[in-house]
Amino acid sequence: MLKKRSFLLAGHATSVALELEFWAVLDRMAEQTGESRAGFMARLDAGRGRRPLASTCRLAALAWIAGGSPSPKTD
Repeated sequence: MLKKRSFLLAGHATSVALELEFWAVLDRMAEQTGESRAGFMARLDAGRGRRPLASTCRLAALAWIAGGSPSPKTD
């Protein structure tokens, strides 16, 4: 089941639909880095290059779980 969340990124309203499990990890990542959800998403957005935001979110969550960096790699 997907859950959609909306954010204001770079002055534009954006919605991202992810599985609840990914949102749980992303929320923990934001909490651990001391960022708001919106601030954390803005950082992911800024570093994603041409990759879709939903994919960037999933890959960042997987990298964090695996013990890697929460920062996305750009294309």
